[in-house]
Amino acid sequence: MKLFDLTGKVAIVTGCNTGLGQGMALGLAKAGADIVGVGHQAAPETEEQVKALGRKFHYITANLMKQEGLEELVAEAVEVMGHVDILINNAGIIRREDLLKFSEQDWDDVININQKTLFFLSQKVAKQFVKQGNGGKIINIASMLSYQGGIRVPSYTASKSAVMGLTRALATELAEHNINVNAIAPGYMATDNTAALRADEDRNAAILERIPANRWGLPSDLEGPAIFLASPASDYINGYTIAVDGGWLAR
Repeated sequence: MKLFDLTGKVAIVTGCNTGLGQGMALGLAKAGADIVGVGHQAAPETEEQVKALGRKFHYITANLMKQEGLEELVAEAVEVMGHVDILINNAGIIRREDLLKFSEQDWDDVININQKTLFFLSQKVAKQFVKQGNGGKIINIASMLSYQGGIRVPSYTASKSAVMGLTRALATELAEHNINVNAIAPGYMATDNTAALRADEDRNAAILERIPANRWGLPSDLEGPAIFLASPASDYINGYTIAVDGGWLAR
């Protein structure tokens, strides 16, 4: 179906070495997109799977905790691939500590990558979209904690609440350039970040009891939403956050 065809498109995906980023990168590749992965660790498994699908893959090593070098990052992607059409802001971190003990360093680290880099990388990519003159798609990765308060994760909650707001702000100003900005809010997903929760028998049972789908989400569950928001099928959707949560928020 041409509405969901990404053939000839190039997507920058941050944090694609494992988990949700890898799942979304593979989804876009299955729909025809070439992938530029970005992060601080190599992504050989993602590269192998993308190339097995017949798509190109290029990896850029970058410290996304800082904003220096973002312009060069985009320039390298364009130099290697010729253009860029899609950005998925997936890279992020979490720090867990009691609120009364939470440190300024843990606050700054999380805000820097989850919020500040997300904005400035979006800005750099949007400038490239405008230069190319063909519009583009930006997909931010929000969270259930974009909607809820959470426990022991104040900076993560603040950053992911900001992701939802920034998605609206970016969409409002960039729509005139034919750039769509939307977000995906994953629910409880079976990734490295949730390994401790899933290993805790009581906590795992409590979480599953709250999810109508009665299972943890998988990285592959984000393939469809990512393809949709990256494709012409979502051309009139701007500033919206789609929850992919097995019904968690509906309960």
